[in-house]
Amino acid sequence: MTITQPDLSVFETVESEVRSYCRGWPTVFDRAVGSRMYDEDGHEYLDFFAGAGSLNYGHNNPVLKRALIDYLERDGVTHGLDMSTTAKRTFLEAFQNLLLRPRDLPYKVMFPGPTGTNAVEAALKLARKVKGRESIVSFTNAFHGMSLGSLAVTGNAFKRAGAGIPLVHGTPMPFDNYFDGTVEDFLWFERLLEDQGSGLNKPAAVIVETVQGEGGINVARAEWLRALSELCERQDMLLIVDDIQMGCGRTGAFFSFEEAGITPDIVTVSKSISGYGLPMSLCLFKPELDVWEPGEHNGTFRGNNPAFVTATAALEAYWADGSAMEKQTRKRGEQVEQALISITEENLADVKEYRGRGLVWGMEFHDKDRAGKIAKRAFELGLLIETSGPESEVVKLLPALTITPEELDEGLSTLARAVRETA
Repeated sequence: MTITQPDLSVFETVESEVRSYCRGWPTVFDRAVGSRMYDEDGHEYLDFFAGAGSLNYGHNNPVLKRALIDYLERDGVTHGLDMSTTAKRTFLEAFQNLLLRPRDLPYKVMFPGPTGTNAVEAALKLARKVKGRESIVSFTNAFHGMSLGSLAVTGNAFKRAGAGIPLVHGTPMPFDNYFDGTVEDFLWFERLLEDQGSGLNKPAAVIVETVQGEGGINVARAEWLRALSELCERQDMLLIVDDIQMGCGRTGAFFSFEEAGITPDIVTVSKSISGYGLPMSLCLFKPELDVWEPGEHNGTFRGNNPAFVTATAALEAYWADGSAMEKQTRKRGEQVEQALISITEENLADVKEYRGRGLVWGMEFHDKDRAGKIAKRAFELGLLIETSGPESEVVKLLPALTITPEELDEGLSTLARAVRETA
């Protein structure tokens, strides 16, 4: 692909230095449809990024787009805070009937604000309010958001340092396989909880990702998650599952914890819940935890009615028929895994490990700088991928769940080429 030098002057002179993704993909995007993005010069890119997991159903999904256009054309309510609207009612009914009831999940639904970190902040506040304790336990390499409460339970040193103040009331514990299987699960955690001299304040809750996306695609085993759930119950701690990136079907089932057979006390959902990339998040919790006073946690943009419309359309289009979407995602995941096996066999000395579930996969290299080089070369070849992990040492694959087998093969072939050409 020949890429002409785009005009980036206004971004470089006006926009803050904090911008990041645009540095890895130095072009100006103009259109997007399905799993393809196009820059203003007409160059085509296959998208294995999917808005960091916000576009599970692809760019400008036609079913969702039609629902949104129809709603806007009839002057449907756009901004509604937490007022009752027809769009919200329709979404809540669909969410209850298509997701919660079939899974026997008892959750109340809270709209805490438009982003994932809003949902996490609400979850932490609620846990502390319910239990009357301040401490929250998180895990090594966790990522839960960029606001202060979320940063306090995030592991990444670079992101934590940006807070500028001490991040308190959070304690990290080892994530699954942190010691490469040499230490019994939760041995350290449970010992600290039971030892009156440990110095660990009794936690209100534990927050966990079933697959750590930003942390390097670290996959928790189902048995580890079940043991964590049992530990929380024994020790009177709430279990919060952060399903912001791994929910909405990313790992196969709609909720990533379903495979483990657990029912968390609190669940945070965002990114692809709107289905269209519109800002929206949910905090779900068991009814007995609904101890909020009216207005005790609020936000101007928690009632994004266009997002309710596209979210409802996504649920009805992809989750009304039971397990079809889940089966398709698992099948596409097997296709990715086979390709990563081939890449690993071809580059045996270079690849440290590949890992994933459903349609989220990572490939780690012994050379920690390699992932960034591969992502750069992939962009030059017309493939959008990002890196993750504490040192950006993992190539991260996050294609849309609606990607076709042919598009998946195309992208995986491009990835293999990028790996070869950066050796």
